[in-house]
Amino acid sequence: MFVKRVIGHVDADSFYASVEILHHPKLRGLPVAVGGDVEARHGIVLAKSYEAKKFGVKTGNAIWEARQLCPDLVVLPPNYPLYLRFSRLLRELLSEYSPLVEPFGLDESWVDVTGTTHTFGSGPEIAEQIQRRAMYELGLPVSVGMSYNKIFSKLGSDMRKPMGLTTISPENFKQLVWPLFAGDLLGVGRATTLKLRGYGVHTIGDIANTPKEVLHGWLGKWGLILHMFANGRDDSPVAALGEEAAIKSVGNSTTTPRDLENEQDCRIVFYNLAESVAERLRDLGLKGRTVQISLRDNTLVSFERQCTLPTPTNLARELTGAAMRLLRENYKWEKPLRSIGVRATQLVPEQENLQLSFFEDAAARDRWETIERTMDYIRGRFGHHSIDVALMGTDKKLGKADYKSEHIIHPVGYF
Repeated sequence: MFVKRVIGHVDADSFYASVEILHHPKLRGLPVAVGGDVEARHGIVLAKSYEAKKFGVKTGNAIWEARQLCPDLVVLPPNYPLYLRFSRLLRELLSEYSPLVEPFGLDESWVDVTGTTHTFGSGPEIAEQIQRRAMYELGLPVSVGMSYNKIFSKLGSDMRKPMGLTTISPENFKQLVWPLFAGDLLGVGRATTLKLRGYGVHTIGDIANTPKEVLHGWLGKWGLILHMFANGRDDSPVAALGEEAAIKSVGNSTTTPRDLENEQDCRIVFYNLAESVAERLRDLGLKGRTVQISLRDNTLVSFERQCTLPTPTNLARELTGAAMRLLRENYKWEKPLRSIGVRATQLVPEQENLQLSFFEDAAARDRWETIERTMDYIRGRFGHHSIDVALMGTDKKLGKADYKSEHIIHPVGYF
C-alpha cells in the first residue's frame, strides 16, 4: 500500500542574527548585522536581521556599504561556536518528532514525520508545534515547509518568512510551485539559471513543461533530475545523520575539459577548485586542518591522498600549495589525469585560537586573507570572472570555469 510521506523542512530565520539578538536582548527591534569590522579584515555582512533587510542591507554587502544604507546598523562579529550549539539544540528538538532528521547546513534540516503523525497530529499541526517550541524553548523563529518530498518542503520553507508555514501537496503544487523563479528550485545554481534563461526557461513551471529530452540535451543528466524535481517526483529519503554531519567537510571536484598532462595544468585546476572551497569555508566561518586530493587518470583509475596542515586555513593559496605537494609526492605522470578534486576536512571555527609559528610570516598570511576576502566581495557583486588571479589566464580552457557557481548542492540522500 502506498503511503504519502509527510516531510518538513525547518529553516531558522536569519539564524546568526537571531542567535545574537537572543544573547543581546537590547538589540531586539534594531537593525543588526553579523559580519565583523573592517579593521579586523572581516568587512562583509554574513547575516542580517529583518529590520536591517528593510533598509536594503544584503548578505555580501561590505560593512561600509551596509552602513550607507542603514546608518544605525549594529554590527557584531560572528560567534560560530554559539551558532553550532543552537544548531544542535534545534536538531535535538526535531528529533523528538522523528528519528529521521537530516541537516542541510547549520540552520536548516529536513524531518520525516510520516510515521509519527498518529502521535503528534497532521503535518501542519506538527509544523506549528515546532515553530511554537523553537521560539519558546530556544528563542529562534523558524519557517517550515511541509510536503510529500524533500524538494518541495524546502521550497515551502522559503516561500514565507519569517515564521512562515507553507504546505505543498500533490493537489496544489502546480499553483504554488510552478510560478516561482527557476533559481528557487534546489539544484538550480547561478550558472544553470543563466543557461536556462538563454533557452527561454524562467520559472519552475517552464522546467516542468520542457520535454525531458530537451533538458537532457542542454544540461546532461542533471537536466533529467531537474525535470523530476519540478514535477514533484523526488523519492529521496530523509537520511538519519548524526549532528557531526552538518558540516563535516567542504570540497569540490571536476572532470576537466581536457586531460591534464603536467603540473602546470593541475595547478590551474587545483587553484580554481580551491577558490570555491576556500570561499565556502569563509562563508561558513570555518577553516580546515586537513587537505585531501582525489585524482582519476584517463583510464578511470582513481585514488585519494591527504595531509595535515601546520595551521588550519580557508585560503585558496594554501589549499592549492598543499594539493600540489600531495600531487608531486604521489603521482608519477604515467597517464594524463581526467578529473581531480580538493577537499578541506577536520574543520574548526574560524575564531579558534591558533598557535603562531616562528617559521610563518603572519603578516603575509593576513594580507592574503584580505586579498581573498576582497575578491569574494567583488565576485559576489559583479560575477566570478570580474576578477581572477593571473594563473587563470595562462590556459583559457582550464581557467575559465566557475566551480563555485557550477557546484550543485543537493539533498544528502538523493543519489
